[in-house]
Amino acid sequence: MMATEHIGQRNKRITVDVIKKTTSDRAVKDNKLQIVNLSGMSLSTLSTPSLNLATITKLDLSNNNLEVIPESFTARMLNLVVLDVESNQLKTLPNSIGCLTKLKILNVSSNLLESLPKTIENCMSLEEITANFNKLTNLPETMGFELMNLKKLSVNSNKISFLPYSTSHMTFLRYLDAHLNCLQSLPEGLENLIRLETLNVSQNFQHLNSIPPSIGLMLSLTNLDISYNSITHLPGSLGCLMKLQKFRAEGNPLVCPPMEVVEQSIDAVRIYLNAKMIETDSTAASSKKGSWIKKLVKRATFSPGMRNSNVAVFEADRDDYLLSDYNSIEGFATPRRPKSHIGMFSPRRLFSPRKNKASVLH
Repeated sequence: MMATEHIGQRNKRITVDVIKKTTSDRAVKDNKLQIVNLSGMSLSTLSTPSLNLATITKLDLSNNNLEVIPESFTARMLNLVVLDVESNQLKTLPNSIGCLTKLKILNVSSNLLESLPKTIENCMSLEEITANFNKLTNLPETMGFELMNLKKLSVNSNKISFLPYSTSHMTFLRYLDAHLNCLQSLPEGLENLIRLETLNVSQNFQHLNSIPPSIGLMLSLTNLDISYNSITHLPGSLGCLMKLQKFRAEGNPLVCPPMEVVEQSIDAVRIYLNAKMIETDSTAASSKKGSWIKKLVKRATFSPGMRNSNVAVFEADRDDYLLSDYNSIEGFATPRRPKSHIGMFSPRRLFSPRKNKASVLH
């Protein structure tokens, strides 16, 4: 098989046959080699080619039969930005992957990986990790402390029981897909993922039976899929996700709200959850609900000017609180006095003093 060289005006693409090592010496000398495509070449081993590995910015090794990537191979690709090794037979990744400090996109899907090396935390430029269809049982616990630029984390179709506790530090994360795993719970601190737009934790089946109230603080969330789990109750804070456009919850033994409400629309779910919160607000301040309600106030999730034409308007009984006696909560923003009360649960009802009719008359 002869190697062919294709140098385009825009991307200067060169396709190289590593097996025969017949790459053009001129291309190497001129340092023009930037993109190497070895996809679908039935490679089972990866010998060091007669290339200047330091000039490669994108390497595609997908759809081969590779079982190992040599440590020396990745250690020399210091300018690599994109690495694609999808659909191979890899059981481990080299520890030298930590040398790829410029790496932004990593695709290791459809392999036999049981874990990711801890050295991946050194790839602090990473923006996307795709590791679907492996045998992962966990992810490096502290990866979130270092990979703070990560925007996409996709680890569906694995055997993961818990996401790293450091996930909450990935504040630039926009896409998190962990469906088809064995997730037993979601990590604490989800409210820190203020840019997260898509969350998919579906098909964890009997393992996942609850969603934390902090999900109501993920203000950018537009797409939420919790279908086919064992969830019976949705947190009331879910009704505060006003940007949510797509919501799937089928395949759960839902009691609150009942499935017939979920099947109607997102707005129907919001109305139901808000009504439930209002019914139970008298006990919320002394329960665990109080802590995340305070966070909702601080994050301004509740806005007096919030309007939604599809959300029903409720006339609240204003006798249960006195706006004039309302004091700000230390460390939290004081809500402005609303012109009218709409069908959104208000933290004011939790933290405002009750009117004592006897004392008023006196």
